[in-house]
Amino acid sequence: MKRITLYICGALLLMSSCSIQKKCKTPELNLPSQIVEGECDSLALSDRKWWEVYRDTTLCALIDRTLERNRKMRSAEAYMQQMAELYRVAKVGRYPSLSAVGKTDHKTTEYYGERHKDDPEVSLKATLSWELDLWGNLRWAKRKGEAEYLSSVEGVRAMQMTLVAEVATAYFELVALDHELEVLRRTVKTREENVRQAKLRFEGGLTSETPYQQAKVEYASASALIPDLELRITQKENQISVLAGDYPSKVERAKMDIHVQMPVDLPVGLPSTLLQRRPDVRQAEQKLKAALAGVGVAYADRFPRLMISLAGGWENDQFSHLFKSPYTYALGNVTSSIFAFGAKRAKYRASLMAYEQARLEYEQKVLEVFREVNDAVASYRQMRKTAELKMNLKEAARQYVVLAKSQYINGVTLYIDVLDAQRKYFDAQVAESNAIRNEHLALVGLYKALGGGWEDFRPEEK
Repeated sequence: MKRITLYICGALLLMSSCSIQKKCKTPELNLPSQIVEGECDSLALSDRKWWEVYRDTTLCALIDRTLERNRKMRSAEAYMQQMAELYRVAKVGRYPSLSAVGKTDHKTTEYYGERHKDDPEVSLKATLSWELDLWGNLRWAKRKGEAEYLSSVEGVRAMQMTLVAEVATAYFELVALDHELEVLRRTVKTREENVRQAKLRFEGGLTSETPYQQAKVEYASASALIPDLELRITQKENQISVLAGDYPSKVERAKMDIHVQMPVDLPVGLPSTLLQRRPDVRQAEQKLKAALAGVGVAYADRFPRLMISLAGGWENDQFSHLFKSPYTYALGNVTSSIFAFGAKRAKYRASLMAYEQARLEYEQKVLEVFREVNDAVASYRQMRKTAELKMNLKEAARQYVVLAKSQYINGVTLYIDVLDAQRKYFDAQVAESNAIRNEHLALVGLYKALGGGWEDFRPEEK
């Protein structure tokens, strides 16, 4: 009889599973053969640890502190722990539960027309309860809890990946602002000297007042840029401090390396491995599994549920005779909704739509990931070319300044040409700084797009 019962339960579970699979369409990905056209290397930049990609020790220490103290990261970890505990609840729901109760009471009655009665009771009982998983509702609930927990794990990994990229981006922007301010202060100092010399020439009768006034305008124009740049530096420091879980404060950083040599080409890997490396994609996949399990729970909830309870212990009207009065009780309870105005069927249809929503979101996420990688690769390649061109521009502008000064001293050109050459040189230095910054940011973007930055995170086994 027991064997027949197990066969029937197994058949019911299989039938419910097949019914759900037919209703829930699998994602249609149709992955391309290559992530980026012409790129088919099995290795990827994201295979490297973030401290191997960002070799600046100051930046690495800042990232470490951010991952340890950032409130969003800690909140995501707390949510992961919450999902782990709820998953434990779903797992133990499939097994029998044992409860015990000790009770003593004294009831008196005096009904109309009857004598006064005393009805004392002392009992000590234990109850074993077990729900038979006829339609798989407990099994689907366990799967749903597991998928939600694993989704939270991937959420923490995705948060870490994002934070690593955010800190690196803000750090390189801050270093570039420092370098720009350094260039600006050198320019202001040069233009201050220009004002002094132009004044001496004017007062000595060598030139008109016009070059002197032109020099003062250029000096004032450059000086006016400093407050805004200092404000941007302070704001960037504050941004980094809050990311690292601190109140606004000074941020330690290195100086920009103008002559840094960035990699020429970086491997992007294969389409099949890209989805495995991106924790946000795996998070969307786990949400899809949770939605599928939700369909299973809603489907099984439409059918009767069978609960078996076994109780045993002692019960008597006097404590002295309690252990001489054994008590046993067995109960099989079948519960089912007879008429609920279609509420459970509506919940089942709603769970199907929730699955469809999760499936489409997963497909969209995969499309966006491939777009992000292609954009990141194109951006990195163009930023490298731009940085090289800006370095050439700066050198040409520097030579232009030397030539303009020489020609002005020899009376070949006007002083306005010297000032024009100096303006172009200043702009070229800033453009070079920004190009090197953008090259670093493009590397950060590519590393993140490929799923790099979370590899050192390992959740506890649940």
